[in-house]
Amino acid sequence: MAEDHKLTSRLDSKRKKLSHSLAQRPEDLIEGNENPQALRSPPPWPFARCAASTSVGADPASAHLSVVFSRLLLGVQKMAIGKRFTLILWFIGIAAFVGLTVWAGAGLVGQAVVSVGWGTFLVVLARAVAVFGAGVGWWLLFPRALRPAGWNCVLIRFIREATNALLPLAQIGGDFIGARCLALCGAKGTVAAASVIVDVLAQATTQLVFAVVGVLLLVASGGNELAAWPIATGIAVAVPALGGFFIAQGAGGQRILKKLLSFFASDRKWLAVGEIDDLFARFKVFYSYHDGLLPGWSVHLAVWFVGAAEVWIALSFMGYPVSYEQAVVIESLMHAARGAAFAVPGALGVQEGGLIVLCALYGAPPEAALALSLVKRIPDLVLGAPGLIAWQAMEGRRFFSAPSASGNENERA
Repeated sequence: MAEDHKLTSRLDSKRKKLSHSLAQRPEDLIEGNENPQALRSPPPWPFARCAASTSVGADPASAHLSVVFSRLLLGVQKMAIGKRFTLILWFIGIAAFVGLTVWAGAGLVGQAVVSVGWGTFLVVLARAVAVFGAGVGWWLLFPRALRPAGWNCVLIRFIREATNALLPLAQIGGDFIGARCLALCGAKGTVAAASVIVDVLAQATTQLVFAVVGVLLLVASGGNELAAWPIATGIAVAVPALGGFFIAQGAGGQRILKKLLSFFASDRKWLAVGEIDDLFARFKVFYSYHDGLLPGWSVHLAVWFVGAAEVWIALSFMGYPVSYEQAVVIESLMHAARGAAFAVPGALGVQEGGLIVLCALYGAPPEAALALSLVKRIPDLVLGAPGLIAWQAMEGRRFFSAPSASGNENERA
């Protein structure tokens, strides 16, 4: 009887301690801060208060689950503002995508996707050519003394596209990863970062030209001018924005760049790719290399027109044939909408809504537009999965080679 009484007392003591621990603020719980005031005051967190009220008399598994839940929510709370905002936009995009599919009829959308058949292979091939060309355009921007191997730029370009399309990152998140991958391949950090930023400007500027061509083709073909005016307004706004982006790479842009990198990268510490002062010096080197600017920008512009083949192929196989000029209108203005919503991961919901409006201009119903969007996302998976694997292979090679490298240095010493 005495032993049973002692055992019961121990269990009661442990339950009371667990109750007090769960009543603390989550940061006190995780950091092990035994704050008496926190134990006396009511917990400000609803989930902690709920856990405290149910912990006494509850089984240990439930109590442990409450602790895990508390830590999970604390992790979300401590997440950088930029990451939380991106994650929220990602969920909103998924909801919009699902809602539009249900509205148009999931069965009809599925039938339209299936009707593309082996044309999907042609869409994937067109995307592969476009990404390959974008990698070549990036490589051409490098001054000859700093130019890495061409296949490195092409491979990393696939990685950039993969991370932008498949991971819950803003559509520029893959570019930060691309800079890191290029540094892992042996390029100096500031060279890698500068090259990616110059490449992003080239891509954005040529996309703007592509959008202007799309608007002109829309108006020339007698399309709906009501649809052209908002896009033309967006283009007018984008011109000074791109000008500001270019000016920010000169004197006085250092502080702006640091804030942007901190906002989007946060604890990833992408600033470790190089010193900011050296980075701005590299900008001057890239922009003074005129023999690379014109070829690189020309290739980027050509790549946008290659992407229009995806629209032309998919709609033709679905039974809604369009001319290549009409495909250029759809592709260019869809990318204009994606560019405006660059903070939405994968442009989920934005791409679908834009295609519904644009395809309607040429007689394609909503289910065909959503099927077109799904078909255009198939290359994201087919080409993106190997890209993510290649990225992790680079990171793994660096991780496993680091100990051996340090060991060799110790042996030399």
